[in-house]
Amino acid sequence: EEAGLPPGVINTVHGDGKLVTDVAMADPNFAGLAFVGSTQVFRELWKKVAKNIDIYRNYPRLVGETGGKNAVVAHPSADLQALLTGLTRGAFEFQGQKCSAASRAYIPRSIWKRLKDRLAEQTESLVVGDVADHRTFLGAVIDEAAHDRLADAIARANSSGTHTVVAGGTTSKEVGYFVRPTIFETTDPMAFTMTTEFFGPLLTVYVYEDRDWLDTLKLADRTSPYGLTASVYATDRKAINEALDVLRDAAGYLAINDKCAGMLIGRQQFAGARASGTNDKIGSPLALQRWVSGRFIKENLAPDTDYRYPYMGV
Repeated sequence: EEAGLPPGVINTVHGDGKLVTDVAMADPNFAGLAFVGSTQVFRELWKKVAKNIDIYRNYPRLVGETGGKNAVVAHPSADLQALLTGLTRGAFEFQGQKCSAASRAYIPRSIWKRLKDRLAEQTESLVVGDVADHRTFLGAVIDEAAHDRLADAIARANSSGTHTVVAGGTTSKEVGYFVRPTIFETTDPMAFTMTTEFFGPLLTVYVYEDRDWLDTLKLADRTSPYGLTASVYATDRKAINEALDVLRDAAGYLAINDKCAGMLIGRQQFAGARASGTNDKIGSPLALQRWVSGRFIKENLAPDTDYRYPYMGV
């Protein structure tokens, strides 16, 4: 109301998510859904709308911003320090608990030889603990279920035979639910760590041969069902243009030489397609258009007075 909206336009209802949506979506006046959450829950809500479609006065508008399995793709020309910083911030800020976090990386062999030890050293040096201490880079994950899910993923990767721990790999729930920032190197580009969203501080690196740059872009595009964010690190403009072309549908937000997470809503349009949502670009006019209903009004100030047209020989 302080912003100028009439009283009652915005209301907050607290309660069980399923109960609230069951009631709201069974009402003929249900007009739209703006959802932020998991891909599976959004799909279930979409099915619920489809089931009730015959009772609605209008077709409901559906907007969803859901999951991601966001990639960092480095070209042999990449700036090593910029890449190192982008991987660390992109994967581990907020404990990796944001849909835009980096979760898989494709690094050329020539760079990996120089990057691996520095990445491991920097990751191991990150302070994990009380976020009230400004030296802390990572806090605890959200709850015990998240801790256990991430611990299980780490254990599964360790026993797979295709993963090597580069950094981290330990967890603790003695005091809070903590997961050390963890990096795996895998020899399998289709490993579960390259395709599954974890929502935690887990990053998996696949090392490719330098000559396979274009094939690796195509691999990154087809590996994940999501299409939220991605980063490309390169100083070769031709390589950047190739990435823009091949990854055009793989990321609704594509960062060049910057981390794939941490957009400024209102300045950088954010949303993704494929299994990541409806790509309505939060913070842009595109998002507003989804919620308006256009109307055209015609007023004739000199009405016709004869039904016959001139060509009829009147």
